[in-house]
Amino acid sequence: MAPTPSTRLLRASALILGLGVAACGGGGEEKAETSGAPAASGPTVTVASAAMTSLPRIITASGSVSAWEEVPVGAETGGLVATAVYVDEGTYVRQGQPLVQLNDALLRAQLSQQQAGVQTAEANLARDEAALARAQELKERGFLSQASLDTALANQRASTANLASARASLSETRTRLAQATLRAPVAGLIISRSVTRGQIVQAGTEMFRMVRDGRLELDAQVPETELGLVRAGQTATISSDQVGQTTGRVRIVTPEVDADSRLGVARIALSGGGGFRPGMFAKAQIDVGAQPTITVPTAAILYRENRSGVFILKTDNHVRFQEVTVQSRAADRTSITGVDVGAQIVVEGAGFLGDGDRVNVVAPRAAAPATAPAGAAER
Repeated sequence: MAPTPSTRLLRASALILGLGVAACGGGGEEKAETSGAPAASGPTVTVASAAMTSLPRIITASGSVSAWEEVPVGAETGGLVATAVYVDEGTYVRQGQPLVQLNDALLRAQLSQQQAGVQTAEANLARDEAALARAQELKERGFLSQASLDTALANQRASTANLASARASLSETRTRLAQATLRAPVAGLIISRSVTRGQIVQAGTEMFRMVRDGRLELDAQVPETELGLVRAGQTATISSDQVGQTTGRVRIVTPEVDADSRLGVARIALSGGGGFRPGMFAKAQIDVGAQPTITVPTAAILYRENRSGVFILKTDNHVRFQEVTVQSRAADRTSITGVDVGAQIVVEGAGFLGDGDRVNVVAPRAAAPATAPAGAAER
Protein backbone atom coordinates (compact mmCIF):
# COMPACT_ATOMS: atom_id res chain seq x y z
CA MET A 1 0.00 0.00 0.00
CA ALA A 2 1.42 3.41 -0.91
CA PRO A 3 2.40 5.62 2.04
CA THR A 4 0.23 8.54 2.80
CA PRO A 5 1.60 12.09 2.68
CA SER A 6 1.60 12.28 6.45
CA THR A 7 3.67 9.11 6.72
CA ARG A 8 6.24 10.44 4.27
CA LEU A 9 6.48 13.66 6.31
CA LEU A 10 7.17 11.76 9.53
CA ARG A 11 9.90 9.64 7.92
CA ALA A 12 11.68 12.73 6.50
CA SER A 13 11.61 14.44 9.89
CA ALA A 14 13.15 11.39 11.60
CA LEU A 15 15.91 11.14 9.01
CA ILE A 16 16.84 14.80 9.42
CA LEU A 17 16.86 14.48 13.20
CA GLY A 18 19.17 11.42 13.05
CA LEU A 19 21.65 13.12 10.77
CA GLY A 20 21.79 16.10 13.08
CA VAL A 21 22.49 13.94 16.14
CA ALA A 22 25.24 12.01 14.31
CA ALA A 23 26.85 15.23 13.17
CA CYS A 24 26.82 16.64 16.70
CA GLY A 25 28.29 13.45 18.21
CA GLY A 26 31.16 13.09 15.69
CA GLY A 27 32.23 16.67 16.05
CA GLY A 28 32.45 16.26 19.81
CA GLU A 29 34.77 13.26 19.56
CA GLU A 30 37.09 15.03 17.11
CA LYS A 31 37.20 18.08 19.34
CA ALA A 32 38.00 15.95 22.35
CA GLU A 33 40.85 14.23 20.55
CA THR A 34 42.25 17.56 19.35
CA SER A 35 42.10 19.15 22.82
CA GLY A 36 44.09 16.22 24.36
CA ALA A 37 47.14 16.51 22.00
CA PRO A 38 50.15 18.56 23.27
CA ALA A 39 51.37 21.51 21.24
CA ALA A 40 54.38 20.33 19.19
CA SER A 41 57.52 22.45 19.95
CA GLY A 42 60.45 20.30 18.80
CA PRO A 43 62.26 17.11 19.95
CA THR A 44 61.65 16.10 23.55
CA VAL A 45 64.80 16.13 25.72
CA THR A 46 65.92 16.08 29.35
CA VAL A 47 68.56 18.34 30.84
CA ALA A 48 70.96 18.28 33.80
CA SER A 49 73.19 20.92 35.34
CA ALA A 50 76.97 20.93 35.08
CA ALA A 51 78.21 20.59 38.66
CA MET A 52 81.45 21.01 40.56
CA THR A 53 82.41 17.59 41.96
CA SER A 54 85.49 16.04 43.54
CA LEU A 55 86.47 12.99 41.49
CA PRO A 56 89.51 10.72 41.46
CA ARG A 57 91.80 12.14 38.79
CA ILE A 58 94.12 10.10 36.59
CA ILE A 59 96.61 11.94 34.37
CA THR A 60 97.85 10.04 31.33
CA ALA A 61 101.38 10.73 30.09
CA SER A 62 103.98 8.99 27.97
CA GLY A 63 107.72 9.04 27.48
CA SER A 64 110.92 7.01 27.33
CA VAL A 65 112.35 4.67 29.93
CA SER A 66 115.79 5.74 31.14
CA ALA A 67 118.31 4.81 33.80
CA TRP A 68 117.83 6.36 37.22
CA GLU A 69 121.59 6.96 37.25
CA GLU A 70 123.73 5.90 34.31
CA VAL A 71 127.36 5.24 35.28
CA PRO A 72 130.17 5.14 32.69
CA VAL A 73 133.06 2.84 33.64
CA GLY A 74 136.48 3.68 32.17
CA ALA A 75 140.15 2.85 32.60
CA GLU A 76 142.23 4.92 35.03
CA THR A 77 145.57 3.65 33.75
CA GLY A 78 146.57 3.44 30.09
CA GLY A 79 148.79 1.67 27.63
CA LEU A 80 147.95 -1.83 28.88
CA VAL A 81 146.39 -4.76 27.04
CA ALA A 82 143.07 -6.25 28.19
CA THR A 83 143.88 -9.86 28.98
CA ALA A 84 140.43 -10.88 30.30
CA VAL A 85 136.85 -9.56 30.15
CA TYR A 86 134.68 -11.06 32.88
CA VAL A 87 131.20 -9.65 32.20
CA ASP A 88 128.94 -8.86 29.27
CA GLU A 89 125.87 -6.75 28.54
CA GLY A 90 122.85 -7.66 30.63
CA THR A 91 124.95 -8.85 33.60
CA TYR A 92 124.04 -7.58 37.04
CA VAL A 93 127.23 -6.94 39.04
CA ARG A 94 127.94 -6.04 42.64
CA GLN A 95 130.10 -3.14 43.74
CA GLY A 96 133.82 -4.01 43.54
CA GLN A 97 133.32 -7.01 41.26
CA PRO A 98 136.15 -7.42 38.66
CA LEU A 99 135.09 -6.49 35.14
CA VAL A 100 138.33 -6.45 33.11
CA GLN A 101 141.90 -7.55 33.80
CA LEU A 102 144.73 -5.60 32.14
CA ASN A 103 148.24 -6.91 31.62
CA ASP A 104 150.04 -6.00 34.87
CA ALA A 105 153.35 -7.90 34.42
CA LEU A 106 155.38 -4.70 33.98
CA LEU A 107 153.69 -3.07 36.94
CA ARG A 108 154.47 -6.05 39.17
CA ALA A 109 158.15 -5.84 38.16
CA GLN A 110 158.19 -2.14 38.99
CA LEU A 111 156.55 -2.91 42.31
CA SER A 112 159.30 -5.38 43.24
CA GLN A 113 161.98 -2.89 42.23
CA GLN A 114 160.46 -0.11 44.29
CA GLN A 115 159.99 -2.35 47.30
CA ALA A 116 163.76 -2.97 47.16
CA GLY A 117 164.33 0.77 46.82
CA VAL A 118 162.31 1.39 49.97
CA GLN A 119 164.36 -1.16 51.86
CA THR A 120 167.60 0.55 50.69
CA ALA A 121 166.31 3.94 51.75
CA GLU A 122 165.36 2.58 55.17
CA ALA A 123 168.88 1.15 55.61
CA ASN A 124 170.52 4.43 54.60
CA LEU A 125 168.30 6.34 57.01
CA ALA A 126 169.22 3.99 59.88
CA ARG A 127 172.94 4.43 59.09
CA ASP A 128 172.74 8.23 58.93
CA GLU A 129 170.68 8.44 62.13
CA ALA A 130 173.36 6.40 63.94
CA ALA A 131 176.12 8.63 62.51
CA LEU A 132 174.23 11.74 63.66
CA ALA A 133 173.87 10.36 67.16
CA ARG A 134 177.65 9.72 67.39
CA ALA A 135 178.46 13.16 65.99
CA GLN A 136 176.26 14.85 68.58
CA GLU A 137 177.93 12.88 71.39
CA LEU A 138 181.42 13.79 70.15
CA LYS A 139 180.43 17.43 69.74
CA GLU A 140 179.22 17.57 73.34
CA ARG A 141 182.59 16.13 74.53
CA GLY A 142 184.47 18.63 72.36
CA PHE A 143 186.00 16.09 70.00
CA LEU A 144 184.06 17.14 66.86
CA SER A 145 183.70 20.42 65.07
CA GLN A 146 180.37 22.09 64.35
CA ALA A 147 180.88 21.62 60.60
CA SER A 148 181.13 17.86 60.96
CA LEU A 149 177.95 17.82 63.07
CA ASP A 150 176.12 19.85 60.41
CA THR A 151 177.21 17.36 57.74
CA ALA A 152 175.90 14.40 59.74
CA LEU A 153 172.59 16.23 60.29
CA ALA A 154 172.26 16.96 56.56
CA ASN A 155 172.95 13.34 55.67
CA GLN A 156 170.25 12.17 58.09
CA ARG A 157 167.68 14.59 56.62
CA ALA A 158 168.54 13.53 53.06
CA SER A 159 168.07 9.88 53.94
CA THR A 160 164.67 10.68 55.48
CA ALA A 161 163.59 12.46 52.30
CA ASN A 162 164.85 9.61 50.11
CA LEU A 163 162.84 7.11 52.13
CA ALA A 164 159.68 9.20 51.80
CA SER A 165 160.20 9.43 48.02
CA ALA A 166 160.76 5.69 47.69
CA ARG A 167 157.61 4.96 49.68
CA ALA A 168 155.60 7.39 47.51
CA SER A 169 156.80 5.70 44.32
CA LEU A 170 155.91 2.34 45.78
CA SER A 171 152.39 3.57 46.67
CA GLU A 172 151.90 4.91 43.13
CA THR A 173 152.87 1.60 41.59
CA ARG A 174 150.58 -0.27 43.95
CA THR A 175 147.71 2.00 42.93
CA ARG A 176 148.41 1.49 39.22
CA LEU A 177 148.61 -2.24 39.80
CA ALA A 178 145.21 -2.17 41.52
CA GLN A 179 143.82 -0.13 38.61
CA ALA A 180 144.93 -2.83 36.19
CA THR A 181 141.95 -4.79 37.50
CA LEU A 182 138.91 -2.76 36.47
CA ARG A 183 136.15 -3.13 39.10
CA ALA A 184 132.50 -2.05 39.22
CA PRO A 185 132.29 1.32 40.99
CA VAL A 186 128.66 0.63 42.02
CA ALA A 187 126.23 -2.26 41.96
CA GLY A 188 124.07 -2.30 38.87
CA LEU A 189 123.17 -3.65 35.45
CA ILE A 190 125.67 -3.60 32.56
CA ILE A 191 123.85 -2.09 29.56
CA SER A 192 126.78 -1.64 27.15
CA ARG A 193 130.31 -2.99 26.64
CA SER A 194 132.98 -1.49 24.39
CA VAL A 195 136.13 -3.48 25.30
CA THR A 196 137.40 -6.75 23.88
CA ARG A 197 140.17 -9.09 24.90
CA GLY A 198 143.52 -8.08 23.40
CA GLN A 199 142.58 -4.41 23.08
CA ILE A 200 145.15 -1.83 24.16
CA VAL A 201 143.31 0.33 26.64
CA GLN A 202 144.12 4.00 27.02
CA ALA A 203 143.51 6.02 30.17
CA GLY A 204 139.98 7.43 30.25
CA THR A 205 138.60 4.98 27.67
CA GLU A 206 134.99 4.04 28.45
CA MET A 207 134.65 0.28 28.54
CA PHE A 208 131.24 -0.23 30.13
CA ARG A 209 128.05 1.68 30.87
CA MET A 210 125.83 0.52 33.67
CA VAL A 211 122.56 1.41 35.42
CA ARG A 212 123.15 2.04 39.08
CA ASP A 213 121.30 -0.53 41.22
CA GLY A 214 119.41 -1.57 38.07
CA ARG A 215 116.85 1.15 38.79
CA LEU A 216 114.85 2.51 35.86
CA GLU A 217 112.48 5.44 35.57
CA LEU A 218 110.04 6.84 33.03
CA ASP A 219 110.53 10.39 31.80
CA ALA A 220 106.79 11.05 31.47
CA GLN A 221 105.88 14.16 29.48
CA VAL A 222 102.96 15.97 31.11
CA PRO A 223 101.06 18.93 29.57
CA GLU A 224 101.73 22.19 31.37
CA THR A 225 98.02 22.54 32.16
CA GLU A 226 98.18 19.38 34.31
CA LEU A 227 101.76 19.59 35.54
CA GLY A 228 100.74 21.44 38.70
CA LEU A 229 98.68 18.44 39.87
CA VAL A 230 101.63 16.03 39.79
CA ARG A 231 103.63 15.71 43.04
CA ALA A 232 106.56 13.61 44.19
CA GLY A 233 105.37 10.42 45.89
CA GLN A 234 102.19 9.91 43.84
CA THR A 235 101.64 6.39 42.56
CA ALA A 236 101.47 5.50 38.87
CA THR A 237 100.92 2.54 36.60
CA ILE A 238 103.43 2.17 33.76
CA SER A 239 102.51 0.05 30.76
CA SER A 240 104.03 -1.00 27.45
CA ASP A 241 102.54 -2.99 24.60
CA GLN A 242 105.70 -5.13 24.50
CA VAL A 243 106.32 -6.05 28.14
CA GLY A 244 103.06 -5.43 29.99
CA GLN A 245 102.84 -3.14 33.01
CA THR A 246 104.40 -2.39 36.38
CA THR A 247 103.88 0.10 39.18
CA GLY A 248 105.91 3.16 40.00
CA ARG A 249 106.09 6.32 42.05
CA VAL A 250 106.78 9.90 41.01
CA ARG A 251 110.34 10.69 42.09
CA ILE A 252 110.61 14.29 40.96
CA VAL A 253 108.84 16.83 38.76
CA THR A 254 111.29 18.94 36.77
CA PRO A 255 110.80 22.71 37.16
CA GLU A 256 111.20 23.45 33.44
CA VAL A 257 108.56 23.35 30.68
CA ASP A 258 109.61 23.01 27.04
CA ALA A 259 108.83 26.27 25.26
CA ASP A 260 107.91 24.53 21.98
CA SER A 261 105.91 21.50 23.10
CA ARG A 262 104.55 23.01 26.35
CA LEU A 263 105.34 19.77 28.13
CA GLY A 264 107.01 19.22 31.49
CA VAL A 265 108.69 16.03 32.70
CA ALA A 266 107.73 13.91 35.68
CA ARG A 267 110.34 11.26 36.49
CA ILE A 268 108.59 8.10 37.68
CA ALA A 269 110.73 5.45 39.39
CA LEU A 270 109.73 1.93 38.34
CA SER A 271 109.12 -0.42 41.24
CA GLY A 272 110.47 -3.41 39.31
CA GLY A 273 112.19 -3.98 36.00
CA GLY A 274 109.41 -6.16 34.60
CA GLY A 275 111.17 -6.47 31.26
CA PHE A 276 111.51 -2.73 30.72
CA ARG A 277 114.76 -1.52 29.14
CA PRO A 278 116.30 1.94 28.77
CA GLY A 279 115.05 3.65 25.64
CA MET A 280 111.68 1.86 25.51
CA PHE A 281 108.47 3.84 24.99
CA ALA A 282 105.88 3.51 27.76
CA LYS A 283 102.72 5.14 29.05
CA ALA A 284 101.92 6.18 32.61
CA GLN A 285 98.67 6.73 34.45
CA ILE A 286 99.41 8.97 37.41
CA ASP A 287 96.94 8.98 40.32
CA VAL A 288 96.85 12.60 41.50
CA GLY A 289 93.99 12.00 43.97
CA ALA A 290 90.54 13.53 44.16
CA GLN A 291 90.35 16.93 42.46
CA PRO A 292 87.45 19.43 42.17
CA THR A 293 86.26 19.44 38.58
CA ILE A 294 83.21 20.29 36.47
CA THR A 295 81.22 17.15 35.67
CA VAL A 296 78.23 16.33 33.46
CA PRO A 297 76.31 13.09 32.92
CA THR A 298 78.38 10.72 30.82
CA ALA A 299 75.44 10.15 28.48
CA ALA A 300 75.52 13.84 27.50
CA ILE A 301 78.96 13.61 25.87
CA LEU A 302 78.76 13.45 22.07
CA TYR A 303 81.38 13.17 19.35
CA ARG A 304 80.86 15.16 16.19
CA GLU A 305 83.57 15.20 13.51
CA ASN A 306 86.11 13.79 16.00
CA ARG A 307 85.28 16.57 18.43
CA SER A 308 83.82 15.92 21.88
CA GLY A 309 81.07 18.23 23.03
CA VAL A 310 77.67 18.71 24.66
CA PHE A 311 74.45 20.50 23.76
CA ILE A 312 73.73 23.48 26.03
CA LEU A 313 70.14 24.65 26.51
CA LYS A 314 69.71 28.40 25.96
CA THR A 315 66.99 30.63 27.44
CA ASP A 316 64.73 30.40 24.34
CA ASN A 317 64.71 26.57 24.38
CA HIS A 318 67.21 26.44 21.55
CA VAL A 319 70.36 24.33 21.92
CA ARG A 320 73.96 25.08 21.02
CA PHE A 321 76.75 22.53 20.51
CA GLN A 322 79.72 23.33 22.76
CA GLU A 323 83.12 21.65 22.33
CA VAL A 324 84.60 20.30 25.56
CA THR A 325 87.77 18.51 26.69
CA VAL A 326 87.22 15.22 28.49
CA GLN A 327 89.59 14.84 31.45
CA SER A 328 88.33 11.64 33.05
CA ARG A 329 85.35 9.40 32.47
CA ALA A 330 83.25 7.33 34.86
CA ALA A 331 80.06 5.32 34.39
CA ASP A 332 77.75 8.14 35.55
CA ARG A 333 79.70 11.40 35.48
CA THR A 334 82.46 12.69 33.22
CA SER A 335 84.95 15.43 34.08
CA ILE A 336 85.23 18.07 31.35
CA THR A 337 86.46 21.57 30.68
CA GLY A 338 84.79 24.07 28.39
CA VAL A 339 81.48 24.73 30.20
CA ASP A 340 80.56 26.72 33.29
CA VAL A 341 79.08 25.41 36.51
CA GLY A 342 75.28 25.47 36.33
CA ALA A 343 75.05 25.23 32.54
CA GLN A 344 71.98 23.24 31.42
CA ILE A 345 73.25 20.21 29.49
CA VAL A 346 71.00 18.10 27.26
CA VAL A 347 71.13 14.42 28.28
CA GLU A 348 68.37 12.26 26.81
CA GLY A 349 67.72 13.00 23.15
CA ALA A 350 71.02 14.81 22.60
CA GLY A 351 72.13 12.38 19.89
CA PHE A 352 69.29 13.47 17.57
CA LEU A 353 69.86 17.22 17.80
CA GLY A 354 71.51 19.72 15.54
CA ASP A 355 73.05 23.06 16.45
CA GLY A 356 70.28 25.66 16.88
CA ASP A 357 67.37 23.20 17.19
CA ARG A 358 64.37 24.15 19.31
CA VAL A 359 63.51 21.51 21.91
CA ASN A 360 60.78 20.57 24.34
CA VAL A 361 62.26 19.99 27.84
CA VAL A 362 60.63 17.38 30.05
CA ALA A 363 61.50 15.93 33.43
CA PRO A 364 63.88 12.93 33.42
CA ARG A 365 62.16 9.58 33.34
CA ALA A 366 61.84 7.80 36.67
CA ALA A 367 63.70 4.58 37.25
CA ALA A 368 61.92 1.49 35.92
CA PRO A 369 59.76 -0.22 38.60
CA ALA A 370 60.63 -3.60 39.90
CA THR A 371 59.43 -6.57 37.82
CA ALA A 372 55.85 -7.55 38.71
CA PRO A 373 55.39 -11.03 40.17
CA ALA A 374 54.17 -13.78 37.88
CA GLY A 375 50.44 -13.69 37.33
CA ALA A 376 50.00 -10.04 38.35
CA ALA A 377 49.01 -9.05 34.79
CA GLU A 378 46.21 -11.61 34.80
CA ARG A 379 44.39 -10.09 37.74
